[in-house]
Amino acid sequence: MKQKVIILDCTLRDGGYYNQWDFSRELVQKYLKAMVSIEMNYVEIGMRSLINNVFKGAHAFSTDEYLASLSIPSELNIGVMINASELLGNIPIKEVLEKLFPKDASSSPVSLVRIACHGHEFVDALPASQWLKDKGYKVGFNLMQAVGKSKEEITSFAKEAQKWPIDVLYFADSMGGMDEKDLSNLVTWMRLHWVGDLGIHAHDNMGRALQNTLTANSMGVSWLDATITGMGRGPGNTQTEYLILEFCDKCKTSCNLVPLISLVQRTFKPMQEQYGWGTNAFYYLAGKYNIHPSYIQKMLSENRYDEEDILTVIEHLKLKGGAKYNIDTMESAKEFFSGAPRGSWKPSDVIAGRDVLIIGTGPSSEKYKKAIIRFIDKYKPYVIALNTKSTIDESLIDVRAACHPIRLLADSMEYYDLPQPLVTPLSMLPVQVRNELGNKETLDFGLGVSKETFNFQETFATLPTALVIAYALAIATSGNAKRILLTGLDGYAAGDSRNLEMDKLLELYISQKDACPLFSVTPTVYKMPSLSIFGPLN
Repeated sequence: MKQKVIILDCTLRDGGYYNQWDFSRELVQKYLKAMVSIEMNYVEIGMRSLINNVFKGAHAFSTDEYLASLSIPSELNIGVMINASELLGNIPIKEVLEKLFPKDASSSPVSLVRIACHGHEFVDALPASQWLKDKGYKVGFNLMQAVGKSKEEITSFAKEAQKWPIDVLYFADSMGGMDEKDLSNLVTWMRLHWVGDLGIHAHDNMGRALQNTLTANSMGVSWLDATITGMGRGPGNTQTEYLILEFCDKCKTSCNLVPLISLVQRTFKPMQEQYGWGTNAFYYLAGKYNIHPSYIQKMLSENRYDEEDILTVIEHLKLKGGAKYNIDTMESAKEFFSGAPRGSWKPSDVIAGRDVLIIGTGPSSEKYKKAIIRFIDKYKPYVIALNTKSTIDESLIDVRAACHPIRLLADSMEYYDLPQPLVTPLSMLPVQVRNELGNKETLDFGLGVSKETFNFQETFATLPTALVIAYALAIATSGNAKRILLTGLDGYAAGDSRNLEMDKLLELYISQKDACPLFSVTPTVYKMPSLSIFGPLN
């Protein structure tokens, strides 16, 4: 197997994007023993960095001092990765490298250094290879986001790399959308100028990482990256355990898999359940549309993003471009309405001076269904139901409110079967959404989104979020309601961050000088005034 291929396991480096590189010493020692048992060629034990502005574990720095404190089996070759961006700041490359690698390879636990580069960093970072080779290190250069680059770009990178003492030139499928044609192109184009070893680092957005790695090897790519259970940024990588099994079978050799499989089952599987790496529909779409996986990883790690939010962001990045990760881009993509807020429907024409009952989607709307019906019959409030939720007779609902573009797309057919008009920011929605709504009777109430802002106008409002509950509050407030009564705004389990976010939203609304008196009439965990659906309404 060693003659056919070089497998590099980078679990403790790539996996660190999930736990801030904070692996316990006990786990690391078990991991190293497992690597020896499967005769792993190289172990990339972590990052090496000088940047220290937030807590990260030892494997974010992988200093010689720390590595010397571990019991590293002599059979293993140890590698670290550095980011080219750290070499290309205001300090000369040589000075940065001297701080990163104060020892020669002969006196360091590290024998391999890989440099991760974006296209615009590649050429400028190449001189680092000469310094590292002079120090005795084996050197790898990793071209990130290689898929999608032109033949001219790839051949240019390969031509420049050939001028320097690099041991292996890697291409990374950073977005996870690589297919066999992409592989063939990359290998062919690189081989026009590069004669040394090639390596692949595959991501598993579309479930292709293992197959892409094996296919690359069949095309002559000899360095293959993998991680245990695929642990790595976003959906993760080629799984070490599967890659090893493939080559054991191919080479008809026996592998001692017991320590590795035990580590997978007892340690990494529970970690996977905790952190959630692995491919899913969101990562698949990100791979398909060349969207950086960190967008998906970030949203999946936070309760405040629901499925609609994630799909909305993907749709936005698909159109606007998401190859470069930027947190501000993600936040703005959650709410993509076109132009300044505007509308044509005046809710005050039907609401002014009346109580407004907003029926939410929580279980209490169903639990207290009969009481809600009696309440509506007795007090005749203006009734707004959120989205397509149906718990009471449709004839008792005056309008439905919906504003999220993805929810509108998903539920467009259901709206046709519901008799009420739909209040939505129609003129501001993407054309695709407007087309899906077709001839559905709509009332166009505009929506703008601006942080920490509530502003109510006759035909539109500016809100801090595009949540439908905020939109419904705005309809009632712009309509000059007497009071706003809420049912089905139950809240989430204790500790869920969405409770805090809703409390902040409600607190901000209540603090507005033109806010309407606001009460929940069914049980809620949110910090807001309450009445009972069973009691008298004065």
